[in-house]
Amino acid sequence: MWHRARLCSTSKLRNFSTAVRQHIEDEGDWFYSSEWWGDQSDGHTVLRSTSDKGNGVVSVVAHHSSRPSEIHWPGMERWLQQRYAEMHPGSENNEKFRILGYQWRVLRFNDETRQSTAKIMAAYRESDPGSVFIMQQANCLAVPYLKSVLSVGLASIASCNYDLMNAVNGKKTMNILCIGHGGGSLPLFLASKIKGAVVHIVEIDPLVISASTQAMGFPHFSVMSPSGERVLSEPDPISEVFWKGVHERLFLFESDAEEFIQNANKIYDMVFVDAYDGDDIFPYKLRDPNSPFLKALKNRLNTEHGTVVVNLHSDSDVLDNVGSIPSPTMGRYVSGVCRAYKDVVAGNGRCGLGFTVSAPWVCNTSLAVCRGFRTDGGSLDRDKVLNTLISKSLEVENVMNLPFSCLQYIKRGFILAD
Repeated sequence: MWHRARLCSTSKLRNFSTAVRQHIEDEGDWFYSSEWWGDQSDGHTVLRSTSDKGNGVVSVVAHHSSRPSEIHWPGMERWLQQRYAEMHPGSENNEKFRILGYQWRVLRFNDETRQSTAKIMAAYRESDPGSVFIMQQANCLAVPYLKSVLSVGLASIASCNYDLMNAVNGKKTMNILCIGHGGGSLPLFLASKIKGAVVHIVEIDPLVISASTQAMGFPHFSVMSPSGERVLSEPDPISEVFWKGVHERLFLFESDAEEFIQNANKIYDMVFVDAYDGDDIFPYKLRDPNSPFLKALKNRLNTEHGTVVVNLHSDSDVLDNVGSIPSPTMGRYVSGVCRAYKDVVAGNGRCGLGFTVSAPWVCNTSLAVCRGFRTDGGSLDRDKVLNTLISKSLEVENVMNLPFSCLQYIKRGFILAD
């Protein structure tokens, strides 16, 4: 969940970067936000229901997407046909697929808060034109704060000497926990880009889970039952075509985060926390230094390189004249959360640290805390930490073949916690 940036505390205007983008290869670039940023009258509602978990009215609104253009659709149709042939090598009929189009799907709480945004592809089989399937586009992260938490998280764990290359190639397992699901863009991106990633997702609201799987194209095979088994005993054939194993490394649990982490028995390499309710509030128990949640999280984090990234709303949405960077000082709310996570989760050891960065175009702050951070020379002063993160962010981009640069999400408003 995110807050949009404003020019001042009373302004209703959106503020966009004036930088010229000569080559836009990232379909989730903020350049395209004008397609889905409008109110509900600009799109059509595909799901709407009332939550009994504090999120109010939960809806999913569809908006037209200009990318990929129709000239690229035949290529995707051939890709689906080839994938189907791989999954069904003995089939006499080589199934053909047709693309209906691409849409943005926006998950909203109470018709106001944009909780998350994802891009979906709609397709059908020629042999069954009445059956339409939707597939969330795994490589598209549409909201800047998601790219921010991803960039700082991966650069941080790489700075702890974690072997990201072998995790990306599937030669080692990377255990990841995402607290808060939304439309599922972040866990799907991680599972798609990191072949060794096993991603556990915790979402308290069953309606949000239904919205993501029914209306936002998130793999339904990921949904877990209260007993810890998959709701579906096996994926349907089309899911196999779409995801080819990615869905088998996603585990979506309906649970309260505090209860889940207290009962968990897995050690996680990375944890992402992005949990806001229908009133746009980050629950106090997820940031209270004396809470059972933080104490349990400490014990569930890898002792050598464990990294936690938290999405926070900035203390202020008043921007500078450039329109991207909040106040360079850490406000009371962010500093309080930072202190709680750094002291409890990362610890006060020589290699434990915490820092924050500001996400561009929206008023969000990414907090990262990690264990085992390494710099040349050993000391963890601001410049050495930042230089290490910048260097590792470039490695992350290359290893994962990201459609965007991590650098702008590492440097922007960087503050090292005391």
